[in-house]
Amino acid sequence: MSDIKFEIKHRVGVLSESAKGWRKELNLISWNGREPKYDIRDWSPEHEKMGKGTTLSNEEVENLYALLKNIMETHD
Repeated sequence: MSDIKFEIKHRVGVLSESAKGWRKELNLISWNGREPKYDIRDWSPEHEKMGKGTTLSNEEVENLYALLKNIMETHD
C-alpha cells in the first residue's frame, strides 16, 4: 500500500478532544498533491496519526452550512 501524502493548508478549528488528547478537527487539506478539500477527522496530538474521516468540497461545505443553519433556526 502506498503512502498517503497530505499537507494541512489551513487549520480551521477543533470540534472536540478526547481524554487521550486526540482531536476531531476541521481542516483544509491537500491529499496527494491534489486541490485542497475540507476534512473532518480525528488526529493524534502531534498530527502523526489520523483516524478515519470525510472530505468535503466547497459546494458540500456550503450545503452542510445551510443544513446546520436550518437546524439551528428551527430548534431555537
